[in-house]
Amino acid sequence: MGLAAYPVCLTQSQIDGATITAAAATSMLPPRNVITLPNNYWREGRYWKITASGRISCVVTTPGTARFDVRIGAVTAFDTLAMNLNIVAKTTVPWWLELIISCRAVGGAGATTNLMGQGKFISEAVIGSPLPTVGGNGLIMVPVGVAPAVGTSFDNTLANAVDVRFTQTVATGSFTCHQYQLEEWDRIDA
Repeated sequence: MGLAAYPVCLTQSQIDGATITAAAATSMLPPRNVITLPNNYWREGRYWKITASGRISCVVTTPGTARFDVRIGAVTAFDTLAMNLNIVAKTTVPWWLELIISCRAVGGAGATTNLMGQGKFISEAVIGSPLPTVGGNGLIMVPVGVAPAVGTSFDNTLANAVDVRFTQTVATGSFTCHQYQLEEWDRIDA
């Protein structure tokens, strides 16, 4: 007996999200890509692969930090934590985000379902990136600086909206999501 898994694309953006310049958690998705999950959607063994890309700018000396969080309803179910941005000014350079988020526990009504995630953020805009003339981009594994752990629990019995938020701690930068895809992977006992 083995396990088989198959992907289903839950949503994929065809247009840019809003350009974010505020120093506050803001949806990076076009409104039509904020989907609502049906009641009792999650089960153990189901996981998501989130892939997103776009452009980011940060200023010299005080670039602040960047942060992504995945919201299930009003709950932050996964958080990359703060990623230090480059102290060299970057203007509309590309970024790439890839996350794997799995369901770890499912419960009844109340905040009893939780997820665990890990991933990577790649961009010339992260601290420690080489100059473009010498090649390469910085890579940050997320969540930053901590061992992966389950996120905040949420009520799986509700129909919850799914959103991905971005926060840049200074309002001098900008950020746009050009491409976004949310894939569901489920297991089948074979």
